[in-house]
Amino acid sequence: MAPITNTWNKVLAAEYKKPYYRELFQFVGQEYASHTIFPPKEEIFTAFHMTPPEKVRVVIIGQDPYHEPGQAHGLSFSVKPGVQIPPSLMNIYKELQTDLGCFIPNNGYLTKWAEQGVLLLNNVLTVRAHQAGSHHGHGWEEFTDAAIRAVNAEERPIVFLLWGSHAQQKKKMLTNPQHLILEAPHPSPLSAYRGFFGCRHFSKTNDFLVRHGLSPIDWQIPNL
Repeated sequence: MAPITNTWNKVLAAEYKKPYYRELFQFVGQEYASHTIFPPKEEIFTAFHMTPPEKVRVVIIGQDPYHEPGQAHGLSFSVKPGVQIPPSLMNIYKELQTDLGCFIPNNGYLTKWAEQGVLLLNNVLTVRAHQAGSHHGHGWEEFTDAAIRAVNAEERPIVFLLWGSHAQQKKKMLTNPQHLILEAPHPSPLSAYRGFFGCRHFSKTNDFLVRHGLSPIDWQIPNL
């Protein structure tokens, strides 16, 4: 695993010394050596590299990486340029169109959000090809929970978007009254019509940021 080199490294330093992380490190290494694993090794920590803790303004929590070739690159819900937009992300775009009038772009590359302080963090950071959930229960959850607790401890307003039951399980860690927590069903086609559509989380996020003297997120992903 490529090391995290920005301030996340200091924030998460205590995790590297814990037994679970040593076991996780060994497990992930064995998996990459013996199976096809996504994302590529050098992209496991893309979310941390692109959005250091001092720049986090919004947190969007996914489950685990996309498990088909060429999709995952270390940001939750995002896919690389040239890859077909996955159904959940298409539903996110549809809600953005309804909520803020954004056009639906021709790609699913969400680096623009990450660069503005949107931490696109999956609960689990690796997965075997074609096997959703295959790396659950090996330590990633403890590691990403540590990152979420660190963001929760920041003494400035941050928005947490919790979509679906997996993300909403993190709510118990979000104890800082300065933050805004917004919950909705997952944007998956299986659940989006149960309340993700119409949740208006993007405008609510920007309204909250502006009320606290912060610049809003430009949610429009450009065409490539």
